[in-house]
Amino acid sequence: MIIGNGLIASLFKDYKKNDCVFFASGVSNSLETDEKQFLREENLILETINMFPDLIFVYFSTCSIYDSTKKESAYVLHKLKMEQLIKNNSRRWLILRVSNAVGNGGNPHLLMNYLVRSVKNSETINVHTKATRNLIDTADIKAICLNLIENHTENHILNIAYLSNYSIIEIVEIMEQYFDKKIELNLIKSGSGYDIEISEIENYFFKNHLDNKEKYLKKILDNYYSDKLCNNIN
Repeated sequence: MIIGNGLIASLFKDYKKNDCVFFASGVSNSLETDEKQFLREENLILETINMFPDLIFVYFSTCSIYDSTKKESAYVLHKLKMEQLIKNNSRRWLILRVSNAVGNGGNPHLLMNYLVRSVKNSETINVHTKATRNLIDTADIKAICLNLIENHTENHILNIAYLSNYSIIEIVEIMEQYFDKKIELNLIKSGSGYDIEISEIENYFFKNHLDNKEKYLKKILDNYYSDKLCNNIN
């Protein structure tokens, strides 16, 4: 059972077992402040738990809760509230806090979509020199999630993120190599980042030889942005 139709929800459309609900229909805009949108997600969560009380309720939350610059934002406070709501109302649950997911489609304003679109259009990119982001391929989000379910991981909160963060400058330098194109930058001395603890899942990356940061990002570019700088970013 899948609730939602966005980037994360699409990962599980071919999941055939009837043992869990993948809830990926929540508020996804980290700048959201509309209380109606928050209430819509809250009501849908409770309705879904009541409809499927015996299934594992898999909820996709956010690693943004670790960002000191966003900890008082309406979005982060809402996500924490939803996590507690699930823990209080579901017998079987799995809460996955996801970092910056990169996949086929998604919001055009997501970091990688913005950067590649800027390269495609030969636009100057504003780079916050102190900013870091944790990029993770949606294919790995799916694989890790299914591994957890297969291993009967329940009533647990886990972070789903890559082994380490990328600075924005690091991302741009790798993109310059990948697209063989000089990118014009406007350097801004600002930005921030935060560490994400992933000790319970980090072996996945080592086991699958995904521990080289540069190769990992180039794999993401291969998967979603190769050749014609596909329509993924328009």
